[in-house]
Amino acid sequence: MPTFSIQDYQYMQRAISLAKRAHYTTSPNPRVGCVLVLNNKIVGEGYHVKAGEGHAEVNALKQAGSLAKNSTAYVTLEPCSHYGRTPPCAEGLIKAGVKHVVAAMVDPNPKVSGNGLKMLEDAGITTQQGLLEQESRDLNVGFIQLMTTGFPYVRCKLAASIDGKTAMASGESKWITSPEARRDVQRLRAQSCAVVSGADSVLFDQAKMNVRWSELGQLQEFYKEASLRQPVRVVIDSQNRLSPELALCKIESPLIIFTHNIENTHKWPYFVEHISVPFTKKLTQNDTKNHTQDNEKSKLDLSAILFALGQRGFNDVLIESGARLAGAFIAQNLVDELILYQAPKLMGADGKSLLNMPNVQALSQAKKLTFSDVRIVGDDIRITAKTNKN
Repeated sequence: MPTFSIQDYQYMQRAISLAKRAHYTTSPNPRVGCVLVLNNKIVGEGYHVKAGEGHAEVNALKQAGSLAKNSTAYVTLEPCSHYGRTPPCAEGLIKAGVKHVVAAMVDPNPKVSGNGLKMLEDAGITTQQGLLEQESRDLNVGFIQLMTTGFPYVRCKLAASIDGKTAMASGESKWITSPEARRDVQRLRAQSCAVVSGADSVLFDQAKMNVRWSELGQLQEFYKEASLRQPVRVVIDSQNRLSPELALCKIESPLIIFTHNIENTHKWPYFVEHISVPFTKKLTQNDTKNHTQDNEKSKLDLSAILFALGQRGFNDVLIESGARLAGAFIAQNLVDELILYQAPKLMGADGKSLLNMPNVQALSQAKKLTFSDVRIVGDDIRITAKTNKN
C-alpha cells in the first residue's frame, strides 16, 4: 500500500478542484485535472476543458514549460496511452522529463487500464496510484460505469408537490416548483450527455429539451453562451407520433428519435436521426395492426435504448419524462439515481401521481432507495437518492 504525505494530498486535492471546473464542458470525456510540482512548488497545472482539445497533462505541461523536467505530476486519472483525437499523455510526460507520477485512479477504459502507468515505468518514471481515489471516482461516475458495463449512468429527474403530485387532474402543472429549482434542472441538463423524454411529454408540453443559458444563474459567469455544450436530445416514440412541426425541431441541435418502424413520411431537419429498436415482446401480425400505447407489447426495449446511447459514448444520461416512462425505467432497474424536487404545496387526491409502476402491488415489491443528499433549493427540497438494483 503506497504511503502519501500531507503535501501529496494537497496537490492531488488541487488537481481534483481543477477537474471540477470542466463539470459542464468536457462530456463525454472524463473530467481530469493535473498539477506539476518541482521543489515543493506548483510549476504547471491544467484540466481537460472539452473533448477534442488538450488533456489535463498537456495543458499543465504547456504552462510549466522547461520547469516540467524532474517534476512530479499529480493527475486525477491515469495518463492515457493511446492515440485518439490527441496524442497519448503518457508520451507527453515522458518527453517532458517528468520524474514521478501520482495517479488518483487507474483508467477504467480498456484501451488504457494500466497501460499508461506501465508506459511511464518502462521509460524510467516512478509511479503511484490510489491517492484520493474515491474523490476522483466521484468526478466521473458516468465514464466509469460506461467503461465497465457498457451502459451510461442514468439519473431520473422528478418534480412534485409535497403530497407527490405532478399536475392537477386537468393537466395544469406550471409551475409546481420554484424558479431556483428550475434553474437547477438546467444545470442537470448541462452536465448530461443526453436528455431523454417520451413522446407524450413532448407532444403535451411542446418541450424543446435544450439547456437555456439564460437560466443557468451563476454558471453564466464561467461559461459563455457561445461555448455552451448542448446535450443530445432523445425522444422515445414507439408509435411515430412526432413530426417536424414540433417546437422540438425548431432548435438546431442533435435530436435522436427511437422508434420501432422508421417512417419516412416527413421531411426531418438534418440534425434529426431515427434509430429503430425492438419492442419488449415480439408482435404478431395482428398485434402490429391493433396495438395501443397501453399494450405491453407496444413498448420499446428501454435497455436496448440505453445500450445504444452507451455505444455512442454517452456516459451521463438524464431522464425527464412523464410518470409512465419514468416509472418503466425505474421498474426495470435502469436508473442509478433519482433527483426529486418537492414543492411545499398540497394538490389533493385527484392530482396526477409522480410515477406509474403498475406491477408494484405489495410493499415487498417497493423499490428501495438510499438518500445521498438532501438540501433546500429556493422554496423546494431537492432529494438525491441512489437506487438499489438488487
